Amino acid sequence: MRNNSVAARKPNPPPGNTWSHWFRYFQYDEENEKPSDTRNFLLVIAALIAAVTFQAGVNPPGGVWQDDKDGHHAGRAIYASQPEAYYVFVISNTLALSTSILMIVSLTYRFPLHFEIWVATISMIVTYGSAVFAVTPRENVKFRFLLLTAALPLLLRILIQVFLKFRTTYSKAQEPAAEETPDVEKPET
Repeated sequence: MRNNSVAARKPNPPPGNTWSHWFRYFQYDEENEKPSDTRNFLLVIAALIAAVTFQAGVNPPGGVWQDDKDGHHAGRAIYASQPEAYYVFVISNTLALSTSILMIVSLTYRFPLHFEIWVATISMIVTYGSAVFAVTPRENVKFRFLLLTAALPLLLRILIQVFLKFRTTYSKAQEPAAEETPDVEKPET
């Protein structure tokens, strides 16, 4: 029975224990790696990032206040007591979540259950958004920036696709038409 795992196809690690040797060993190798294996690895990585960032958004670091004393409100993030740090956390976490979700949706495009993946993804985004809005004091985060951050990976992907399409169309239009030369027989000498 043939073993098709990546480890079976990769040569042994290079001798020496320097960082560059190990780095080269674990780099993507087009000749030895199948695209389906690469897609599966990326899906696992994206799913892990999505899970971690979703959990961090729903349960922010430090937890939430349990009472309404000393000027804070029950259910609000304790970390939000430091507005600048909390703002950086929420924006970065939202960017990581939306990027990983975009990766998952892109890598599963045309899978048999693609519609169901979209429904689950949209539900997860709504759940994340409502949880972040619930634990974030209104005065600490400008939610329009949070929504823009969530949409940023998709907007960048669309802009890149439009740019590539425009560049391809423009370069085809700029190519000079190949001049057709009639077949002329050379006189024999």
